[in-house]
Amino acid sequence: MSAPNGGMPTAEGKMRAFSFRMDNPVAPYLIAIAVGDLAFRPLGPRTGVWTEPSMLDAAAKELEDTEKMVSAAEALYGPYRWGRYDMIVLPPSFPFGGMENPTLTFLTPTFIAGDKSLVSLIAHELAHSWSGNLATNATWNDFWLNEGMTTYAERRIIESIYGPKVAKQQVALGITAMNDAVTEAGGAASLDSRLHLDLKGRHPDDGLTDIAYEKGAAFLRMLEATAGRGKFDAYLKGWFERHSFQPVTSAMFLADLRQHLIKGDKALEDRMQLDQWVYQPGIPANSVPADPQAFADVDQAVKTFTAGGRADSAKWNGWTTDERLRFLDSISPKQPTERMAELDRAFGLNAVRNNEVKFAWLTMVVANRYDPGIPALEAFLGSIGRGKFVRPLYTSLYSDASWGRPIAQRVYARSKSLYHPVVGRDVDKIMAGK
Repeated sequence: MSAPNGGMPTAEGKMRAFSFRMDNPVAPYLIAIAVGDLAFRPLGPRTGVWTEPSMLDAAAKELEDTEKMVSAAEALYGPYRWGRYDMIVLPPSFPFGGMENPTLTFLTPTFIAGDKSLVSLIAHELAHSWSGNLATNATWNDFWLNEGMTTYAERRIIESIYGPKVAKQQVALGITAMNDAVTEAGGAASLDSRLHLDLKGRHPDDGLTDIAYEKGAAFLRMLEATAGRGKFDAYLKGWFERHSFQPVTSAMFLADLRQHLIKGDKALEDRMQLDQWVYQPGIPANSVPADPQAFADVDQAVKTFTAGGRADSAKWNGWTTDERLRFLDSISPKQPTERMAELDRAFGLNAVRNNEVKFAWLTMVVANRYDPGIPALEAFLGSIGRGKFVRPLYTSLYSDASWGRPIAQRVYARSKSLYHPVVGRDVDKIMAGK
């Protein structure tokens, strides 16, 4: 449960009773229970993983850096206030990447790539132990206070453990995701591209976009760049100390910034454009750009391929997951059949195990009606239920009435029982053309 274990279970007839006690105040959305055939393995003095016995070895190997992540986060943001940081790796039907339930983060198994290339998810959920669980958005209008701060902190933790190059690359990918999200929200003038939203009369899930995550993180990177990393780190640690176990709002954060970081320095405040970042649409001009060298080699490979060059398997084999994602996301989504076949032959994309890379490839498979990718597509949709992957693929398939829709209908008919009701509800709407 998302609370410390109260001790060994007690016998009650033929059953056992488990007890838990949470002494810290938490928001109701952070209360969760997991039930199943579970095994546990410690990862450090205060970290460990629960999962089904058959998954334990792979999960523990992927998560072996967790204790170092907790120490890195403490160095940045102050003491970890929750006692233990355990995780549970759930079945493939779990609809989210992770959920930061206190003391027991819930995780999708899709992050297990065998090479720790997707463990930024762990850094993200761990960072919520400060931004989200310690200082919690008071309403979903201020969801960015949870997710934008956490996305910023995630990359600072990744930088501490895996180095600045990895962090810079993930920032660059995030900036691309932010710009795409602004476009999807209706453009830079759309009110849905604000950090502080007005969700009155709307479903809170309407705010679950990369505006909250990536524009929020970009806001904090701007604050860091403008004030200086040392000063901003000290400020953010103080923010969590001053607002521990409390609900917070955008107005409270801006007031706290003015009191404890800006301290009456009008020139500094003018450079930060605080109200424009939080209350106005679009991305302000003082946003910190991506490091142009972060993906220099990959971007050159994109130019070469776009100009008609061959897919370079030697380069691909030397790239990290983030570099592979950059390549697939940067080439034109529309490719002739022969170029799709070349990519598949050179990079082994239909057989790739990394779920983020597989999703990027399958998105292209659907966009290009690439028949040799159909078996991989059907296997993917029939084996995982993570909404981030499932919803967009069904949406694209359904929108292609003659080629994609029959595939979507066939796969959904046999896979529907796999999906969590949250995802099944959304796919039902997609399949109904809503």
